[in-house]
Amino acid sequence: MGRHQSPAPYATDVARSRPRARRRTVAIATVLVLGVATGAGVAAKQGLLTFAGACEDDAVRVDVLASPDIAPALDEAADRARDQDVTSDGRCLDVRVQSKEAHKVAGSLQATDSPEFEVWVPDSDLWVDRAGLGDDGVPLTPAGNIASSPVTMGMVPSAADSAGWPEKRYTWAELTALATEDDKVRLGAADPARSASGLLALTKIGESAAKAEGPESDTQVAATAKLLAQRVSDSDTHALETVARDDSGTEQGNPRRNQALIVSEQAAFAHNRSANQDGRLELFYPKDGAPRLDYPYTLVDEPGMSTDESRAALRFMTLLGEEDSRGVFEKHGFRTGTQDPSEDLVTAAGGREPQPYATASAEPPSPKDLQATLGMWTITVQSARLTTVVDVSNSMGRTVPARGQSRLEVTKASLTKALSQFTSEDEIGVWEFATYLDGERDYRKLVDTRRLGDSAGNGTTQRERLIAAYGALQPKPGYTGLYDTTLAAYKDAQKSYVKGKFNALVILTDGANQDPGSISRAALVKELKRLADPKRPVPLIAIAVGPDADKNEVQEIAAATGGTGYQIDDPAQMQEVILKAIIAAGGN
Repeated sequence: MGRHQSPAPYATDVARSRPRARRRTVAIATVLVLGVATGAGVAAKQGLLTFAGACEDDAVRVDVLASPDIAPALDEAADRARDQDVTSDGRCLDVRVQSKEAHKVAGSLQATDSPEFEVWVPDSDLWVDRAGLGDDGVPLTPAGNIASSPVTMGMVPSAADSAGWPEKRYTWAELTALATEDDKVRLGAADPARSASGLLALTKIGESAAKAEGPESDTQVAATAKLLAQRVSDSDTHALETVARDDSGTEQGNPRRNQALIVSEQAAFAHNRSANQDGRLELFYPKDGAPRLDYPYTLVDEPGMSTDESRAALRFMTLLGEEDSRGVFEKHGFRTGTQDPSEDLVTAAGGREPQPYATASAEPPSPKDLQATLGMWTITVQSARLTTVVDVSNSMGRTVPARGQSRLEVTKASLTKALSQFTSEDEIGVWEFATYLDGERDYRKLVDTRRLGDSAGNGTTQRERLIAAYGALQPKPGYTGLYDTTLAAYKDAQKSYVKGKFNALVILTDGANQDPGSISRAALVKELKRLADPKRPVPLIAIAVGPDADKNEVQEIAAATGGTGYQIDDPAQMQEVILKAIIAAGGN
């Protein structure tokens, strides 16, 4: 079957026949595509491309998958193109727009090599990054951003007035504290694992809290995440449905209703069009910067497109930058271009001076920052139960180039730093392994897996006991007894499985198995597959450290449990990799 199993009667697009290409570097591809797009615009102005008029008997079809918020505007632009007989190289444009939440599309692109659409317009480029995590798969080529909308905090009028709107201006940290300090104002959001607005805001809250002074500034983001987890909605649309509809006691006293909401300006614009006066949202634009949804126009598997498809897709993008299309976007509540937003748009969305709606834009967070926030969210929403198993064989005493410390010293510092990402409700323990550490056993349990907030005796907590245990780790004379240790630790983690928590086993090693008397690799993998229970999942997160480690080995062992194997050159990368692994395993 072709890409379009039910084409329009006049669509005669040729099925793709070129082989799939490996994913290219996005930066290079983007430059190339932007060059083509710019050239198309110049050619159009010079009359080299037909923009309207008589079409050939057939049309070139372009399927566009877009986030639900921007899909209606794109659909209107596509209808206008058909009504005006807009063409690309003499063939009419037949653009079909469908809506689908970006997190679902990102997941599907990782699972297929045959997408049935040429263009994807998610609400944020973070989804393009998420879909492109693997080395292979569908090539994605961002060609430019077609609209934007800042992420803000909206409040119903009664709550906004109490907070001093519109005159009073706050940072993200101050605004979040204000919206969570008592039960009179309930703060809601869409799930940061599924919503760009939720994830961008939570990342910005963390950045803002880190800059704040005070003994609790470093824990504010985790506390906010805990609170939001109790009031989170599975999508931006459902989050808006939680807003109190009016100022009545019934609505304000309803525990399912929110008086404050993390929301994009465009979503507030759409909400306010149908809300009554007491149920409108009035927007606070944080003075330390509002992250933006940026709506990247992304070509999907561009190397596999026909020439007609590729040029038609770029032609539609050029059309979206024209004045008529910008008017369509603004009518739907989106900002376009680099000019200040229209006052009418901002007012309709709930903004008003002196709120810094024109100037308070924030630099987009890095993928690393977003990953760290998502990892923290995953851990916070579903408390973790992790057993860390650390290689202390003789080779862990080798020096890490350019650091002047041994592999084990850097590993210990990284593990201690990673503890700061976990709450008092999370459960963590630690084992060490080499060969013959405990009689015939290659491993030794140092600290049982328990809640970090539990008392460990002598006035210390489990967290403090773990920090001390990590600090006391030293290289041993033995070698790497990886296989027997892995099997024993996995059995122990399964036996102590706690329902309702994110259970996982984390193994850190710098080498391949060196115990000739242990179980074989093939036997280990077979036994792990037999033990793995989908109803009691314990994914293995295996991290191979340094050039001597066997990446293929840890990947095969981890995959047997539904987990993931990684290889890193520097143990300092361990915290980042653990968070990345938790995101992947938590998604599974």
